[in-house]
Amino acid sequence: MNEGVFKSIWVTFHKEGIHCYPDAPAGVEFLAHPHRHIFHFRVEIQVFHDDREIEFILFKRELEGLYTEGTLQLDYKSCEMMADDLADYILDKYPERELTISVSEDNENGAISRY
Repeated sequence: MNEGVFKSIWVTFHKEGIHCYPDAPAGVEFLAHPHRHIFHFRVEIQVFHDDREIEFILFKRELEGLYTEGTLQLDYKSCEMMADDLADYILDKYPERELTISVSEDNENGAISRY
């Protein structure tokens, strides 16, 4: 029954950070100055069986810890850059899986990257 079914899990978390877009275009010049955001992350990763191959809570804690412990930094990066940094870590630890990462500013505007 499960043959050929694509399975994945997802987790969400958020982190406070400082953002700056030095080359901000006309109309949003204020973005060229450092400003605060709450960055919201949603990470979906492929799993190969349906019995907590990657446990939700542990995976979420692992990803949050990357920022708390300083392994990854989010300040002064675009949402796309943050997703790429996070993907590098995840795909190194959990190789050969499909991965989708969404990063948004204040859960309002953001980017989606598929790996």
